[in-house]
Amino acid sequence: MHRYPSPELKDLPEDMRQRILEVQEKSGFVPNVFLALARRPAEWRAFFAYHDALMQKESGSLTKGEREMIVTATSAANSCLYCVVAHGAILRIHEKKPLVADQVAVNYRKADITPRQRAMLDFAMKVCLRSHEIDEADFQALAPHGFDDEDIWDIAAITAFFGLSNRMASFSNMQPNPEFYLLGRVPREKK
Repeated sequence: MHRYPSPELKDLPEDMRQRILEVQEKSGFVPNVFLALARRPAEWRAFFAYHDALMQKESGSLTKGEREMIVTATSAANSCLYCVVAHGAILRIHEKKPLVADQVAVNYRKADITPRQRAMLDFAMKVCLRSHEIDEADFQALAPHGFDDEDIWDIAAITAFFGLSNRMASFSNMQPNPEFYLLGRVPREKK
């Protein structure tokens, strides 16, 4: 399925194996990205360190759902199946809205989102598709929605980071785990 074979979990360095096992414990499965990128441990560590710095950040006004919304919309613009499906699932869970990921991926302008989120995605899409055209007016359009300069940096950094992720997933033929398709759509079984 993948163009590059993924290493076996048992063959990975201990720090990577522990992180993957933690993810598996929390989600019930190992997302394919964790093993697909593990073939190069130094890059894997750098990738997930930056991912965590952006997506698990405690400061700023972006919610976890809004961060996932950025990933879903820009990944759709980049035609990345893996990231649209995987991060769309996480978006549905954070927003507690089973339809929102599909709406955001297909046409965020018609999605059931707030004006603040629409302005955020307008900016993210411009960074994604036409970053060379960003000017002061783009920053000014975000201020009335409560975004400060650090929030705007976060929007741009998430968009740019997932541009890298989208390209790695697409060129390597990384496929979404089947579990992602139902997450946030159907109630999870109680343990």
